[in-house]
Amino acid sequence: MTTGSGHDLIVLGGGAAGLAAARTGAGLGARTLLVADGPIGGDCTFTGCVPSKTLIEHAGRGASFTEAMAAVRGAIQAIAATETAEVLRGEGIEVLSGRAAFRSRRMVAVGARELRAGSFVIATGARPAVPPVPGLADVPYLTSDTVFGLDDPPRSLAVLGGGTTGCELAQAFGRLGVEVTVVEAADRLLPQADPDASGVIADVFAREGITVRTGTGVVAAGAASGGVRLELSGGDPVEAQRLLVAVGRTPVTDGLGLDAAGVRTGDTGRVITGRRLATTAVGVYAAGDVTGRLQLTHAAYAMGRVAARNALGGRRKASYRDDATPRVVFTDPEVAQVGLTVAEAVEAGLDARVAELPMSDLDRAVTAGRTDGFVRLVAGPRRLLGHRGGGRVLGATIVAARAGEMIHEPALAMRTGMFTGRLAQTVHAYPTWSIAVQQAAAQFFGAYGGRTARRPER
Repeated sequence: MTTGSGHDLIVLGGGAAGLAAARTGAGLGARTLLVADGPIGGDCTFTGCVPSKTLIEHAGRGASFTEAMAAVRGAIQAIAATETAEVLRGEGIEVLSGRAAFRSRRMVAVGARELRAGSFVIATGARPAVPPVPGLADVPYLTSDTVFGLDDPPRSLAVLGGGTTGCELAQAFGRLGVEVTVVEAADRLLPQADPDASGVIADVFAREGITVRTGTGVVAAGAASGGVRLELSGGDPVEAQRLLVAVGRTPVTDGLGLDAAGVRTGDTGRVITGRRLATTAVGVYAAGDVTGRLQLTHAAYAMGRVAARNALGGRRKASYRDDATPRVVFTDPEVAQVGLTVAEAVEAGLDARVAELPMSDLDRAVTAGRTDGFVRLVAGPRRLLGHRGGGRVLGATIVAARAGEMIHEPALAMRTGMFTGRLAQTVHAYPTWSIAVQQAAAQFFGAYGGRTARRPER
């Protein structure tokens, strides 16, 4: 065993959070080492955002399965080329390939090497969760890690899980000519979303011929003639040529030696962190999916920057805010949210007001013939000022063809604490999708298009 010279910062993991932490450390002049167990870029580049959004995009354009998968491979190759060890070394980051394990709060081992550092950032990500369904281990199921390796389209696909990944890939494969059935244990698709958003996606799926079985658990899985058979807790079983398991992700913390460093973990193995992303071990921080917080690439990147800056002992400690981080489901239409839903505001007992605009009332949506969806803004009182100026934005839900772009105005409003009225006062180009945000915000000041903001039903 050889002991390496000290570093200021060692980052464990080469995904979005790890890359952000390492680049932040190097940018601050710290001697930074990135330890990556696998290709740099992590899940986002190779099995997550990059391949999935490429597949969704080309499926929506009417590409064939072969064309779409070729585009997936091309996109991965292009983006991975910007994240290589050579690129990082050119940025002043030392890179080491291998699996790290803590030996103490100030030391990790990578193979035969022992490495010391003043501080650490754990950014080892997450892996697809596999539910304990009897018989599932005996059938050749797919996950988000393996589905993009398919060479030929299956005739039929059963998707276990109706959350973000399940819905995105279900629609993409459906548009590529595959017969798709989604099985979700909750009583609706996208159970973490606004219920009305779930309803829009369910209606669109029904129109596109995607079968949805909600409120239904899987009690067993087994082989069937030419594929897989799922026995359900209610109703007839589902048979398909291939099965995609998309029920969430589990933080990767096994084998890291966290006990040796004094780093505590919680449910599902997540690393416990505070708002400044410090763990229970002094000098050890964590960022990204391994924390069990929002499992999103942009959230991981933001966390990586905060964790590295705080780990290196900046005078002013930064905090990471989950509430002002937007979430997008890249179905068609897209479902974008930031902050609270109406139901969450009501449950919290907040003095909230709600403004809504259906896409059928938006000229841009009418011209595009894409009127599924709505904009919904939730606003609450400001300290001392109450609802003057429209109050402050507590949350937004947007279901629209370009919802992922439109959500950033409400997110900015939340992040900066601006008056809701600023959204209504800002001149928007006509006819655009984002003008819907302005038109919804205008309802906090009076009738607009026959609609005014209202108190939510309790």
